Amino acid sequence: MKIAIIDYGAGNIKSLQFAIARLGYTAELTKSVAVLRNADRVIFPGVGEAGNAMQKLRESGLHTIIPTLKQPVLGICLGMQLMCNSSEEGKTKGLGIFNTEVIKFSNNVKVPQVGWNTIKALKTDLFQGISENEYMYLVHSYYAPNCPEAIAVTEYDNLYASALRKDNFFGVQFHPEKSSTAGELLLKNFIEIPNL
Repeated sequence: MKIAIIDYGAGNIKSLQFAIARLGYTAELTKSVAVLRNADRVIFPGVGEAGNAMQKLRESGLHTIIPTLKQPVLGICLGMQLMCNSSEEGKTKGLGIFNTEVIKFSNNVKVPQVGWNTIKALKTDLFQGISENEYMYLVHSYYAPNCPEAIAVTEYDNLYASALRKDNFFGVQFHPEKSSTAGELLLKNFIEIPNL
């Protein structure tokens, strides 16, 4: 099983690699187009500001490669947001994989949302063995609204999409690598999900 993590200088990669290693797999951090195309699974992580991250993707040419990948791809946090049409953060144009816009939480709640929150309305094998209202760890100020591509939702300020899916592309707003047993199970499900 070849697992590739997209290297574009945005993300806490070590904790993700450690979580995958605990599952008995190895993940290669790479910006090589050939390695990404030949991987069995691709993970698109991200921590930071959307505009800067998208600029790094453009500079490396990865912004044209990611939407063409055919194997299962998992975007995490900012990675998921960059897979959407756009983000209010930095007025950033996204990759257009998920047909939704990323917007900022209102002033009615503490921003960023930091800590544990529940996920529900779980759909697809990505959540196999994970209970409704399971807690996952989140750190974000922007979110994707609930939409037809949502496969999990979370309540904070309003009901928003905490996970998305379109074809072979998955995205999670939470950090599975920091979400204890349930997060590691989600990573295991993604790695072992049948090819689509």
